[in-house]
Amino acid sequence: MAPTDGGDVDVDVCVDVCVVGAGPVGLTLAIGLRRLGIRVRIVDKAPSTKREARALVLWARAREALDALGVGETLRRHGVELESVTVHARDRALGELTTGWARSAHARPLNIEQHDIERLLSEELARLGTRVEWNTELTDVKVHDDRAEFTLRHEDGTVESAVAPWIVGCEGTAGVVRDRLGIPFEGRRRTGLQVVQGNARPAWRLGQDPGRGHIFLAPHRSLLVFPLPGGGFRFFCFRDDPDPTLTAAPTIGELRDLVAETALMPELRLEPTEHLWLNRARFSDRVAARLRSGRGLLAGDAAHAWAPVGGHGMNVGILGAHNLAWKLAAVHHGQAGEPLLDTYSDEQRLLAVRYIREMRFNFMELPLPPLGYRAFTATVPATLARRGVQRRLDLRLSDLGRSHRDSALSRHRPGRRRPAGPRAGDRMPDVALAAGADAQGAAAVRLHTLLGYERWTLVLHAARAGAGVLDALREACEGFPAPVRVLPVTPWDASEARRLGHPDDLRLVRPDGYVGLVAPLTRTALLRSYLAALAAGARTPVRPSQEHHPHDSHHPHDS
Repeated sequence: MAPTDGGDVDVDVCVDVCVVGAGPVGLTLAIGLRRLGIRVRIVDKAPSTKREARALVLWARAREALDALGVGETLRRHGVELESVTVHARDRALGELTTGWARSAHARPLNIEQHDIERLLSEELARLGTRVEWNTELTDVKVHDDRAEFTLRHEDGTVESAVAPWIVGCEGTAGVVRDRLGIPFEGRRRTGLQVVQGNARPAWRLGQDPGRGHIFLAPHRSLLVFPLPGGGFRFFCFRDDPDPTLTAAPTIGELRDLVAETALMPELRLEPTEHLWLNRARFSDRVAARLRSGRGLLAGDAAHAWAPVGGHGMNVGILGAHNLAWKLAAVHHGQAGEPLLDTYSDEQRLLAVRYIREMRFNFMELPLPPLGYRAFTATVPATLARRGVQRRLDLRLSDLGRSHRDSALSRHRPGRRRPAGPRAGDRMPDVALAAGADAQGAAAVRLHTLLGYERWTLVLHAARAGAGVLDALREACEGFPAPVRVLPVTPWDASEARRLGHPDDLRLVRPDGYVGLVAPLTRTALLRSYLAALAAGARTPVRPSQEHHPHDSHHPHDS
């Protein structure tokens, strides 16, 4: 590619994937790719990791995904787990929502601010041999059948023309990659909704419990208050938008008045936290028409964005990166055909569309008019008093119940009309297992610790894992270019056995922890057919040819 403003032409062929944008999604994607042996270059036009707080909560499924990439414990040490949320209206408590009902090693939401997430992920990526190239702006992209060519402008004004087999845009709603690929960003602006937020230390009668949050409901507004790891709280107010021309960030005084009025605490005082952050925002609900165009892909806010009702935007982006990294690595390594990348686009788009649809009915957070407010708050005490409701609410917030059942990768062929256990497309449950062949007296282990992001895992009951069965399963997996671990397991008890599924069925678990295939143990042809379909069209990765790019150079940004 020719330079656009007189800089030297520099063509880089020493990387496999260029990731544009070093937010939580881009960094998660880069870490996943590096762990799978992909050479990554990650660039961002910002001077460094963000100093703004922005997103706050990691829900259970995103925590599992990050743990699978090796950063879960690091993030946990820098965050605070949310144990309960008290719901208030008309100066009284209506009830309490408790967390941790889900069966997961990361069942509770983790409060950790976005700038800390980015810092910790950047440090982990550096340990894997790749450093973020800050002050490096993507200005143009063009994709070909075997490569993506792109132009970068550096801090000193020099322009670099580079090439990589793949490029992924993670640079936000105004993404250059999406624009240059010509992908429409479909949706519309959300009107009548303003979000005012900030970090502060309150002097109030509710105390400073680090594991407890609060929701205050009032006509035309909903106020969420969540504890921060370093002390203090994030105040997050969804409210009506009486003056859409008001765009300046709120003052600490405006935030105090808004909180005091909503919570009916005229005596409230707010002190700014050490790193003051105040923000006013309005949003659009948009999803890219597709998340892939040949060698170019989209993730995070470049792919989908919506008002932060529910606090899942960052989480959905992280789950998308977790979905994409193993698929992109498999295609690049010649373990699967390129249609595998289309399943990322289909699965992630559908996930985002469902979130946008559901969040429009999240009356716990959306501002309601007086009549709707009275009707809704009248139902809250009885609703939160029911254990079944608590479980369902926690499951929905955790994202553990989200599935890819409609995906082309999900094939469900059980041996019974009434199948037990997870269906194809569901997250594989983190079943408690006996460490030995006999559950009696053995120490319990969790199934998720035996799965691996670098492989597929074929899970079956050890009671059915005779030598003949295992030989047949291994033979069916022979020839599949990606690693598959055949894993016989013994559930800890009858309850865990039911969660695992019927003993006569096998479950082939994807690298990202979702079930790809459910089939009878005796029908190994179904397993062989499934794997053959994945591998169809796989090819050895093709490097951009020297004929096209004569100015090769090596860059030390990736080992």
